[in-house]
Amino acid sequence: MRVLAVVAVVLLLFAAPAHADTPRLRWPLQPRPAVTRAFDPPAARWNSGHRGVDLAGTAGQPVYAAGPGTVVFAGDLAGRPLVSIAHPGGLRTSYEPVRPAVRAGQLVQAGTPLGVLLAGHPGCPASACLHWGAMWGAASRADYVDPLGLVADTPIRLKPLGRVRPGGQRSVASRPRKASMIEPTRSG
Repeated sequence: MRVLAVVAVVLLLFAAPAHADTPRLRWPLQPRPAVTRAFDPPAARWNSGHRGVDLAGTAGQPVYAAGPGTVVFAGDLAGRPLVSIAHPGGLRTSYEPVRPAVRAGQLVQAGTPLGVLLAGHPGCPASACLHWGAMWGAASRADYVDPLGLVADTPIRLKPLGRVRPGGQRSVASRPRKASMIEPTRSG
């Protein structure tokens, strides 16, 4: 068991980081918006689900690039005005409904105005909502992710290695036992 823990640590130390050149993202609306509908991905790619988050805003409000990248689409897609950005490392973000002020091929930085938010997003409880999506990879084989987990002010929480024993104690293979944890044997 200890050998497996050492191997895991070595692999983590020398493994290439996944998408490490993509910085954490900024909020696409200012001030920080309320989330009106959370990320709810489908169990399978072909099923229905909510592949992004809806953020409360107002019609005419500026929408900003969440990070640096290249605009890959700015226009109507299936009757909805949308802007999509390819970020370094393979991340893509999408913003809708947005009347674009950018064009495909344009380089943007975090905070660059992309256009203005339009009213009319289905199911929006506010005067207007921005549907903000994020995915890794090409659109045809994309892995959708919760964009809120990529925002710079979202805290990162590491999960502990090991299993939880009955009583709430953690069992971690690489953790040495302290002498105080060992009860003395009693004779007699």
